[in-house]
Amino acid sequence: MSTEKKRVQFRAPDRLIDRTDALATVLGEDRTDILVTALREYLQDATHDDALLQEIADAYYDDEISFEQLKSLVGAEEAANLRVLKQQLSEDFVDEVADA
Repeated sequence: MSTEKKRVQFRAPDRLIDRTDALATVLGEDRTDILVTALREYLQDATHDDALLQEIADAYYDDEISFEQLKSLVGAEEAANLRVLKQQLSEDFVDEVADA
């Protein structure tokens, strides 16, 4: 995992932040650690959801996300499989096969 960090800023409901701060106090961590862990776990769980995986694949096929972004979401092996499928689905590929 990259050690580079990017500062982000967002708004969240007071109650959510209060709960985050309380958990951080209990665990002896800071708010950022709790939020990063929660985000990491959410992203991990989300990419194991079949419907969301299809949305991710569709975004890649439609060039809304790059291969590197795809790989960061679904892992190298699944990304490679989706890249092959995208190549197979491309019109150029279909035309080449039809002409052969």
